[in-house]
Amino acid sequence: MTFPLFQRPGSIVFLDDDPDYLEMLALVLPRHWHVRLFVRPEDCMAKLREEPPFWEADAWNQQQMVEQWRAGKPLVPQILQYWSQSTERYGLTKVCVVDFSMPGMDGLQVLSGLTDWSGARVLLTGQADEQVAVNAFNRGLIEQFIAKQMPDMSRHLVQVMQRLLATPHPRHAQTWRSTLRPEHNVLLRDLGIAHDLAEFASRRWVEHVVIGEPFGVLGMDAAGYASWLQLEQPAGLPALAEVAVQAGMDAASVADIRSGRRLANVELASVLQRPVDLAEAFPLGGPRRLLGALFPLAQDGAEGGYTRWLARQPRRQVEH
Repeated sequence: MTFPLFQRPGSIVFLDDDPDYLEMLALVLPRHWHVRLFVRPEDCMAKLREEPPFWEADAWNQQQMVEQWRAGKPLVPQILQYWSQSTERYGLTKVCVVDFSMPGMDGLQVLSGLTDWSGARVLLTGQADEQVAVNAFNRGLIEQFIAKQMPDMSRHLVQVMQRLLATPHPRHAQTWRSTLRPEHNVLLRDLGIAHDLAEFASRRWVEHVVIGEPFGVLGMDAAGYASWLQLEQPAGLPALAEVAVQAGMDAASVADIRSGRRLANVELASVLQRPVDLAEAFPLGGPRRLLGALFPLAQDGAEGGYTRWLARQPRRQVEH
């Protein structure tokens, strides 16, 4: 297990020739998901074939942020600006779920026709189709297959969607990994640290990015409010305390930093041109492995939030 370096909500597309089944999905799937439901393969394929240029543009924007950082421009303000302006990123489809048994064109033929679309592919099957699905999975054509007749199928479907939605695009992960130092990657691959970070992120954010300078996680909740999780190794506390002294912090605060009771966001404050703040520190991955401290970042308006974007979308219904 590794903590994902990049995470954000995305859309899900379902294709099934049975409108009643799609109507059932519309009712049982979590309301905070953006879902589009298609009965016609041609409409579904046309929608997904429109997306690759937008995926490319989004990936290019992220790469440009890293290039600007290499040229000396801090990452945190760039990411906050990206979040506030590029709200249509949530509309990019991360998962496509297709019924195998459809008249005229089966599910594998549909997925095979989506050569440029790079999201996760799931096949819904009947009993007679399971061997076809196993073969497709073994050939790497799909990420998952789900038998419609399985007990508690809706709950299993939601679990599969949650896992696939939480899986970052490899290209995005590669982009942000380039901002980390080798020791950062080692820490994030630690099972205990990765578990604690994942628990922390799931309770507070719908979107986050891990960066290495300064080292931490920039996250945003569903309402569009950002916060910074500063990460510090215990061995780095003396250096952080010295920087706090230079920033003019009082002796009690410096002592708290040196002992690991609190952390100061000195680097972030410098980047954002704001006063240095202190926050309570807590362990990640067990004692003396890694410390974290959360610093809220006030945002004006929170227009870039997922909840507001979702409220602007059409009502969930089957597209005939």
